Amino acid sequence: MIVEVEAYLHDDPASHTFRGSSARNRVMFGPAGRSYVYLIYGMHHCVNVVCHEAGVGEAVLIRALAPAFGEEWMRKQRTVKSRRELTNGPAKLCAALAITRELNGVDLCNVRSPLFIARNPAREKFLAAQGPVTVSTRIGITQAAHLPLRFYLEGCEFVSQR
Repeated sequence: MIVEVEAYLHDDPASHTFRGSSARNRVMFGPAGRSYVYLIYGMHHCVNVVCHEAGVGEAVLIRALAPAFGEEWMRKQRTVKSRRELTNGPAKLCAALAITRELNGVDLCNVRSPLFIARNPAREKFLAAQGPVTVSTRIGITQAAHLPLRFYLEGCEFVSQR
């Protein structure tokens, strides 16, 4: 389950699309439902969901996941001492799921894609147990840091930071 995200809007100075389209960020300009995977600090991957119509560069960074299945496989990708550390941050979840730039631009709405997002049938029960959804400012940025564009489940242990 996705338990923490941050939004990056087209007119947002913290967004990779703020200065326009480039080879690195072209995927963020659409179509919606695609992955935007980038490298930070030259060593860690982060994955976003492109979420606006083609031509408008907006995406949502997936910051944390609560593993529902495949945890043994994830632990082979990312060795950790505690279960919480497996996916409680954007680079951590990418390492655990083996998400790299090779998955940049894949269709996240297609179940035949190597990476996709699906509705969990236990969603409502999970939200009731792990919520409520809390809104806060984003983490680890300096520009437009005051914007309330981070959303997370208050009761979930996998959230990266409170």
